[in-house]
Amino acid sequence: MDLKLNKKIALVTGSSSGIGLGIAKKLCDEGCFVILNARHEKNLKNTAKKLGKQATFLKADVTDPEKCRSLVEKTIKKYGKLDILICNVGNGTSKQPGKETIDEWQKMFEINFLSAVNIIKYAEKHLSKSKGVIVCISSIAGIDRTGAPVPYSIAKAAINMYVKGMSKHLASQGIRINAVAPGNIMFGGSVWEKKMKKNPNRVKKILTEEVSLKRFGSPDEIGNLVTFLASPVSSFITGQIIIADGGQVR
Repeated sequence: MDLKLNKKIALVTGSSSGIGLGIAKKLCDEGCFVILNARHEKNLKNTAKKLGKQATFLKADVTDPEKCRSLVEKTIKKYGKLDILICNVGNGTSKQPGKETIDEWQKMFEINFLSAVNIIKYAEKHLSKSKGVIVCISSIAGIDRTGAPVPYSIAKAAINMYVKGMSKHLASQGIRINAVAPGNIMFGGSVWEKKMKKNPNRVKKILTEEVSLKRFGSPDEIGNLVTFLASPVSSFITGQIIIADGGQVR
């Protein structure tokens, strides 16, 4: 299937590794010019080199609104437009219930919610010109009780409601917005890799008992879904939270 993405300009936040890298790879495969984004230049440079001539990078911390403004401006200066925005920044490492501090709540919302709101705010006028698409990476933790830290889960629930709540306004600007809620995704450096090393039997038990497909998902599988949602082929889909979890959420 031709996803009609050739020469589209895509900005992917949090894309030096993991799910973000999986998304960036798939967009490059479909002919997009991809701007990688993260906080650490060395990782970005190495990732861009691996992806080839269709990938460039811009360092920025998207929890900072001013740096989001600069990131969007640099993208427009280089490419003249923005067609696709993927909001992938997130971190599920937090305190256990009852041990959260005010600072921890603030941090979790900055990373998992405001990182998307910030960049969307500055990208909106440019996406309106291109009739562009936004895809936010959420989590099944924002939909169901999964055992994930409460501040993380609530921040992801906020992203889900943001996508639904903003979809009508953004549609009036010619912009579609959706979210993908992944389940347990395995990649180098992930929380699940650490858990697998620490207690493989417990992890295997969770997969066997909780996940219908009885396995982890991969960044490439999430990348395939995000790329479809970012393409004109999915032109009648907006304001939706698409679950990709191997059948875990009941």
